Amino acid sequence: MSRVRSQWVSSPAGFGTPSGCGFASELLAPTGLGAVATPCSRMAQFQEVMRQQLEASMDKELEKLLSVTEGHPDRCSPLQVARKDFEGFKKLFHRFLQAKGPSVDWAKIHRPPEDSIQPYERIKARGLPDNVSDCLDKLVVVKLNGGLGTSMGCKGPKSLISVRNENTFLDLTVQQIEHLNKTYNTDVPLVLMNSFNTDEDTKKILQKYTHHRVKIHTFNQSRYPRINKESLLPMATDLGTMGENADAWYPPGHGDIYPSFYNSGLLEQLISEGKEYIFVSNIDNLGATVDLYILHFLMSQPNGKRCEFIMEVTDKTRADVKGGTLIQYDGKLRLLEIAQVPKAHVDEFKSVTKFKIFNTNNLWISLSAIKRLQEQSAMDMEIIVNPKTLDGGLNVVQLETAVGAAIKSFDNALGINVPRSRFLPVKTTSDLLLVMSNLYSMDAGSLTMSEKREFPTTPHVKLGSSFTKVQEYLSRFESIPDMLELDHLTVSGDVTFGKNVSLKGTVIIIANHGDRIDIPAGAMLENKIVSGNLRILDH
Repeated sequence: MSRVRSQWVSSPAGFGTPSGCGFASELLAPTGLGAVATPCSRMAQFQEVMRQQLEASMDKELEKLLSVTEGHPDRCSPLQVARKDFEGFKKLFHRFLQAKGPSVDWAKIHRPPEDSIQPYERIKARGLPDNVSDCLDKLVVVKLNGGLGTSMGCKGPKSLISVRNENTFLDLTVQQIEHLNKTYNTDVPLVLMNSFNTDEDTKKILQKYTHHRVKIHTFNQSRYPRINKESLLPMATDLGTMGENADAWYPPGHGDIYPSFYNSGLLEQLISEGKEYIFVSNIDNLGATVDLYILHFLMSQPNGKRCEFIMEVTDKTRADVKGGTLIQYDGKLRLLEIAQVPKAHVDEFKSVTKFKIFNTNNLWISLSAIKRLQEQSAMDMEIIVNPKTLDGGLNVVQLETAVGAAIKSFDNALGINVPRSRFLPVKTTSDLLLVMSNLYSMDAGSLTMSEKREFPTTPHVKLGSSFTKVQEYLSRFESIPDMLELDHLTVSGDVTFGKNVSLKGTVIIIANHGDRIDIPAGAMLENKIVSGNLRILDH
């Protein structure tokens, strides 16, 4: 049966299907299906039997993981938590096996109606209420805090990387909310959705905020087993996350916020405290601060037409061509991600003319609506199939969901086209250079573009592989250059910057293999290309 499984399993993930009905008919005899009318109906029956067998095998393996872990000395999730996680995983796995090709019919995609994506200026023009604190009292800020800093060469949670004046992402978030609570005499709590990768380290750090005017809650997103791509069975041998099981588990994307928030009991607790909306964003998006105009807009809707979900979108540039966009589909506002697009239409999807906006992942969501949809099992999100190759060469599959994909499940959902300043993610050291520079000023944890910058757009910065890791990046700058008049910066190879360097216009610095370029202290580079070898020696 293993030969059958390895041939067929890939089809849900789009990795190929059996080449013809002849192959299937060879294998149907043992299944007891008997004679059928046509080769294609026989193939359908065969595939259904295979799906059932795969699900039965998965159930058996998951039960085995639970049984071998009882009394296991390694630190791991309590069994009841693992059982709950596995229930969610099995639903996702079932849908994965049912999947047939792209999840959208391209012909049914339409541009959203004009009133379904509101310009931010119109929202802002409504002004603010007399008592802002009444609105804030009904708000909860949720930060997605499941990611590690490995892509930037750091260990531990990404939220603990220093990004500005020794302040981490988490420090800035706490400062922002504390400032709100003090200014408006309110009580906006912070909720962190951690993963099993970030939970322990985050909780240790939270002790330092004990005397800040912010209540901080945490809950953990689910922990799902990575699937061997060939066998479609878990690679884990028990529930532990150490040793041979270090790569066996993964957090299943931020779409897991809905069941995990509900299962934690925190959702119910916040509703009982009178909270009505959450503002959700990635903790590494430094532009995602609480916007009082959007909050007031939400709170001022008539009760019968309350908007249950707002997605902040912003105008697409050529750097954002892969970002998800909003479409109208089957009469509903829906998020379209590049992974859902048929190959023939990928270039069309990336077009800046047809799809003009993209999702910032700044979301405003009704707590009572999340509760209702969870209790009715009515949350509908597409599966993201994420294939990975582990260090040892094993090919695995992760099944994930995205938080914004649930927009079609909520009533009166809207997009708001916000300024680009609300999307300031720090994914790389190139992004880090921008936010550490004098392009931005910081006040109460919030970064704003310097008034001295003549253009509202940020420079395009591309740092080479010698700058990828944060520690190496920091060692290459004696101080962060003046970038107020910079449009474009490309740096490649072994390059260092002295103190008080100024960069203007378009600057390209390329040190070829074996060469090194030291930009001297006090240098001013304007519309310059620097290449070759330039060493500054101490004497």
